[in-house]
Amino acid sequence: MRFVGQSRIRVGGRNYTPDCSGFVRGVYASQLVDLYGGLGELDGGNGVGRIFTHVVEHGRIHYGPTVHPGDLVFFHNTWDFNRDGLPNDPLTHVGVVEKVDLDGTVVFVSSVSAGIERYRMNLKHPDTHKAQDGRILNDFLRRKNVGDARGTYYLAGGLFAAFGTLAQ
Repeated sequence: MRFVGQSRIRVGGRNYTPDCSGFVRGVYASQLVDLYGGLGELDGGNGVGRIFTHVVEHGRIHYGPTVHPGDLVFFHNTWDFNRDGLPNDPLTHVGVVEKVDLDGTVVFVSSVSAGIERYRMNLKHPDTHKAQDGRILNDFLRRKNVGDARGTYYLAGGLFAAFGTLAQ
């Protein structure tokens, strides 16, 4: 994906916010799709939730097993959005599927504070970071904090919420 390694995304003369929802909006804008569905700029709330709603209205939400490049992948609890110290924050991260490896590992691209990068998620092994041969199956999507509640997940497979496919 051409945006990997960049710190922000610019499409058609427009800069998108340097976060996961801005990245995904920019990728889809490059294909002439408005993921905010003409609702204008976000005024409070969560851009990931707004994109999820757009997919519900204009595509389908699913849980695999078939996933295609260009599909969206949504995650819960990647950070403490409501600042209550509990892993109870729905739809906090989104990325774009780039490919699916033969072992089922989904390679997706997203934006975090470090910039636009590739990540991996394997739903067959959601609690495994690396396979015995050293391949990464699930990247860390949530930082560990001393005050994290028991049962907090950190790997992509444990934080997975759903896939989204837009109608063609």
